[in-house]
Amino acid sequence: MTSLKFRRRLAGLIRRWPWLISLPYRVWRLVQPRFTVGVVGVVRDQEGRVLLVEHLLHPKTPWGLPGGWLERDEQPDDAVRRELREELGIEVEVSAPILAELHFRGHLDLAFSCRMITSQITLNSELLNYQWLETDEMPRLLPFHRHAIAQDQQLRQGIS
Repeated sequence: MTSLKFRRRLAGLIRRWPWLISLPYRVWRLVQPRFTVGVVGVVRDQEGRVLLVEHLLHPKTPWGLPGGWLERDEQPDDAVRRELREELGIEVEVSAPILAELHFRGHLDLAFSCRMITSQITLNSELLNYQWLETDEMPRLLPFHRHAIAQDQQLRQGIS
């Protein structure tokens, strides 16, 4: 519990003073390749609700889809599996990409529809909380996350 209390306090500071996180991001960008790739997974439960997580280091939009960065020489679907295993302790089956968008300064985001294989969720230190939400209950999300959820919904309705 103490570590969650510390992480909540840290998240509060970052949300109050977002510039605290900008310096580490700038340093991080210096050591990254010129083109970065982010991956997220749209995971739904049996009722069709979407799994959202509360990120510690995202000051403006703390809630979003689980995911992370592609490592050097890593396949995108493997990155989604790894990130969900590291962040949530879950195993997933990953479909083909459902959405790709190019963003700021050479960053590509990829979204994948995922099916949970294991059901026990264990948050790592990067996350504060998780929730299963209906699409009409979503908090403020990054536009890419909203687009990925909408695309996943359209594809699932086409399959049904």
